[in-house]
Amino acid sequence: MTLTVRRIDPADDFAALLALILHAFAYMDGVIDPPSSAHRLTVDSLRQKAADEIGLAAFEGGTLVGCAFLRPEPGGFYLGKLAVDPAWQGHGVGRYLLAKAEAIARAEGAAHLRLETRAELTGNHARFAAWGFTRSGESRHAGFTRTTTIEMTKPLA
Repeated sequence: MTLTVRRIDPADDFAALLALILHAFAYMDGVIDPPSSAHRLTVDSLRQKAADEIGLAAFEGGTLVGCAFLRPEPGGFYLGKLAVDPAWQGHGVGRYLLAKAEAIARAEGAAHLRLETRAELTGNHARFAAWGFTRSGESRHAGFTRTTTIEMTKPLA
């Protein structure tokens, strides 16, 4: 495997990036409620997200296989839209994206990375815990009386 990760560029194919995210998040359909915010993304909103945040794209050869976004927040970065093509899951792509995100965050002096995952996605909770994240909070979407989101944080110090 010759995986490379680089920052997303304004000239990148945002339709392909959107397709990757939707494909990677498709398993959540019918599992989480409310539906994933990925469904609200468009090519234009994704292009704006890449301009406003630090977007990372993972490639195997010339094929896009994963992505992640880092948004600055007080004390650290929020890690969002970590997506790996299902055909490449289990091959270290997510872990490699996380390592690059950590390196960027550390270079910026961040104390932590934070992410959110849906309460129903217990496999994700376990994966993120294996990557050094611990549960740091929970919240609920508007109109819900139950926890819908689990927050997890990884210290970088």
